[in-house]
Amino acid sequence: MITIGVLGLQGAVEEHLNQIKAAGEQAIIVKKPEQLNEIDGLIIPGGESTTMRKLMDRYGFMEPIKTFFELKKPVFGTCAGMVLAAKKLTGDEEAYLGLMDISVKRNGFGRQRDSFEAQLSIKGMEEPFTTVFIRAPFAEEIGEDVEVLALYEDHVVAARQEHVLVSAFHPELTGDNRFIQLFIEMVKESISKVEVKMC
Repeated sequence: MITIGVLGLQGAVEEHLNQIKAAGEQAIIVKKPEQLNEIDGLIIPGGESTTMRKLMDRYGFMEPIKTFFELKKPVFGTCAGMVLAAKKLTGDEEAYLGLMDISVKRNGFGRQRDSFEAQLSIKGMEEPFTTVFIRAPFAEEIGEDVEVLALYEDHVVAARQEHVLVSAFHPELTGDNRFIQLFIEMVKESISKVEVKMC
């Protein structure tokens, strides 16, 4: 069994925990940087990205998460987590963690009242996925090594680059566990690579 942590500073924490547990894996809420040493993968949930950035600064999470990333441990950012993971943000705002080579536009689809659901084709999934967008961002530019997993109205709303996964929507708010299964497989792959190196 693997252990996946959900950054517990703000946002849709419980919903992610429930999905991980429903998938048969261990889940913990990460509230202290030292807890990153206890987990195999990290989810940065949706919420308010500016607030989350301030809390990450306050509780000393910025550098430990970057170190976690540098150790090739998988990170999954949803909605605000996608904003936090981006190397660039549209406008003058400085990027936060800089984990994925994408440029993200915050609130790309509008404010809270503009929230919506859509059936999208996800790369690698046979059936459409019901996506929930709430003050959602999208990627305006992507690097050469970034794999696009989903588009909405020609905007990139899900992508993967090596051991980082992002989605503009909230897969944890649906009963569909295929996205969390995708991340679980990424975590298992990373563990197997470490085990091979140790051998």
